Amino acid sequence: MPSFNHTGVNHVVFYLLGIPGREDLHMWISIPFFISYVLALLGNGLLIFIILTKNTLHEPMYLFLCMLAGVDIVFATTTEPKALAIFWCNSREISLNGCIAQIYFLHSFFISESGILLAMALDRYIAICYPLRYAMILTHSLIGKIGVAMFLRAHCTIFPLIFLLKRLTFCKNNILPHTFCEHIGLAKYACDDIRVNIWYGFFVLMSTVILDIVLIFVSYVLILRAIFHIPSQDARHKALNTCGSHVCVIFLFYGPGVFSVLTQRFGRHIPIYIHILLANVSMLAPPMLNPIIYGVKTKQIRDQVVYLLFPKLK
Repeated sequence: MPSFNHTGVNHVVFYLLGIPGREDLHMWISIPFFISYVLALLGNGLLIFIILTKNTLHEPMYLFLCMLAGVDIVFATTTEPKALAIFWCNSREISLNGCIAQIYFLHSFFISESGILLAMALDRYIAICYPLRYAMILTHSLIGKIGVAMFLRAHCTIFPLIFLLKRLTFCKNNILPHTFCEHIGLAKYACDDIRVNIWYGFFVLMSTVILDIVLIFVSYVLILRAIFHIPSQDARHKALNTCGSHVCVIFLFYGPGVFSVLTQRFGRHIPIYIHILLANVSMLAPPMLNPIIYGVKTKQIRDQVVYLLFPKLK
């Protein structure tokens, strides 16, 4: 291992430790990581294939789900191949540019996924509150524009991070105790003032993810109010059931991240490897479980998966 502390030298190479203090367990830890990553690729790939090839699924809800699956594939691929390379091959080295690229894709696709979840909440709101105008409002053209808007919002807000990180001089420690690069996790090793990075990161968080959470909450308040005004109990149950998968995905996406942030903020006595494992769970759990949730709870997708895997049952 090279020297870790070169005062006055601007590092262009960093070293990811993986799970510090648990290096002897890296091979065992890699097994659930690898299985989860493969399931994420297969599940989301299958979901995209089914939705794109079946005309009956070219409805707003499924088109948004297709976008979500595509984002999940990129999101998981941003971090997991490097983590597995660390566990299997001890390939810890990562260049500064590689680290910044990983940060850019990680954060931009996280915000993209948050935006798509908001769009899916809007879809459920229109479907339940304005069912007769649903097809007229959510046209394919509007769905495409929403997808592009969510993508542009994510990448435009994260793009300045490239320059905020490139301006820094990294002359402290070049060891990153993690399996992937993080914005502030990298910036704190700079010798320069990083207050701009901290405040811009806070602005991005508040103007994207936190705003999305608030709008999703408001959407579901309006949805629940509309549902409980439906006179038929069967109709209420059906309306609630259409939201079930989306609610599960929302909690799965935001829950581990919020829990990870809280443990970092208040769990100062929790070992660092627990924080890193939680961060990796928040990266892997949504891409792996989202297709399973929609496959189990959505009859149209479940039927198409069965017909595709077992064509003799048609």
